[in-house]
Amino acid sequence: CESGLLPGALLRNSALKYVCKPVELEIVRGDTRFTRAFGARRSAVMTVGNGEGAFFADAETLARIEGEDQVLFRYADNPNGSLNDIAGLINAGGNVLGLMPHPDRAFEEELGSADGALLFQSLLEPA
Repeated sequence: CESGLLPGALLRNSALKYVCKPVELEIVRGDTRFTRAFGARRSAVMTVGNGEGAFFADAETLARIEGEDQVLFRYADNPNGSLNDIAGLINAGGNVLGLMPHPDRAFEEELGSADGALLFQSLLEPA
């Protein structure tokens, strides 16, 4: 968002505290280069670790993001105050993903979840 590759901005968490914990995500779209390895699954668990992870956009931008199906992941229980529970979104071209939870912190069951590995596996699948 800060580089202009994605719309919106990331603000301080609503509680003004650093949050680090596993969170459940709703998989909104499973048909993208970032989500296809999730298959028919509609939820995943990954870890957030941030103090400035609340997604914000003005009403017009938020309506465009929603209308153009750019939201890929939503928080089931929003830990940071992100508008519309947005946890991850893609740009209009579908080739840039911004995701606040860390898929690299959910790469093996020993870490609490291996769901993050599916995001990386999605990138390896042929288009």
